[in-house]
Amino acid sequence: MKLVVQVRLLPTPEQAAALEATLRAANDAATWVAALAHTQRVFRNYDLRRHVYGQVKDRYGLAAQAAQHVIKKVADAYATLHAHVRNGNLGRPGSARRERVLARPIVFRPGAAQPFDDRCLSWQPDARTVSIWTVGGRMKGVAFTASADQLTLLAAHRKGESDLVCRDGRWFLIATCDLPDVPVRAPDGFVGVDLGIANIATTATATATATGTGDGVRHSGKTLNAVRHRHRELRRRLQAKATKSAKRLLKRRRRKEARFAADLNHTIARRIVTEAARTGRGIALEDLQGIRDRVRLRKPQRVTLHAWSFHQLGHFIAYKAARAGVALVWVDPAYTSQACSACGHVAKNNRPDQETFACTSCGFAEHADVNAARNIAARGETGWAVSHAA
Repeated sequence: MKLVVQVRLLPTPEQAAALEATLRAANDAATWVAALAHTQRVFRNYDLRRHVYGQVKDRYGLAAQAAQHVIKKVADAYATLHAHVRNGNLGRPGSARRERVLARPIVFRPGAAQPFDDRCLSWQPDARTVSIWTVGGRMKGVAFTASADQLTLLAAHRKGESDLVCRDGRWFLIATCDLPDVPVRAPDGFVGVDLGIANIATTATATATATGTGDGVRHSGKTLNAVRHRHRELRRRLQAKATKSAKRLLKRRRRKEARFAADLNHTIARRIVTEAARTGRGIALEDLQGIRDRVRLRKPQRVTLHAWSFHQLGHFIAYKAARAGVALVWVDPAYTSQACSACGHVAKNNRPDQETFACTSCGFAEHADVNAARNIAARGETGWAVSHAA
């Protein structure tokens, strides 16, 4: 299992200047290679290498490994772009957006991440320093800071490339760690996780009592939604003001909302996985891929939908479950909010409002998200049984 560890570099002013020059040279070279690839219609890594390898080294002063990584970065970027085109993520054939994207070469920001392998970058976890190649030569003794858990992971499992990136004047190294796979335990039932906006996540097992009481746990999204609304209003006022101080404040506050949401998602994911591991259950998650394209909402609701970080929360739960050896199943979310978890009756009228579920067939009543989580748990048990029938 692969994990990434992000550590913050603490370079001196001279070291920071060398890192900035290296990152700028690499991304300038990547932009030039991308333009040539777009003009020549050459996008494969090895084909590009025959066209530009020598010129990249001579023009931008890059070492052999750095030049190879620049070319591969361009090839990977075009592979991703073409995958988006094939999947229809950039519009239908002939659409203005699709034609506009395909008509221009890819451009890399001066501070975009640049990969370094073990020939260009070496780690000294005990001394908390790294030695890294720059356009001015090898630079040793660049300090970094990390937690005890991160240092343990780096010392025991770091393998492969690390990415150098600069965010808001701060330098980071994102290292890849290759951990041994943990055997997945056979689950004793499943916990269904219903993802939403009013309640970020609601968990419940497939069993429901006749009285409608149950074990549903709701992780409210009230705090997160309030934070998003406050940040949105503040951004609107500052953008309307458009003074230098307002732009400075906007720049300082960017990513703050995203960090808050990510921290909250980490907390919720850890609680769900910990409870599943404690009870010996597996986790059933909704496969919500493509939901933004399927759902049609009024304009005031679109901001809320597109700020919904369900994919991030699902990713956090998935990798934490893999580390804990907890079984994970992705299920079809269709009609989970309209189906009765007691009798299976499906009807729109079963859910008169956002938080109420009342079956029109058997009279079963429950919080709508808890009912949906039970349906997801039941589908998880069925999916696990089918996939492990042999």
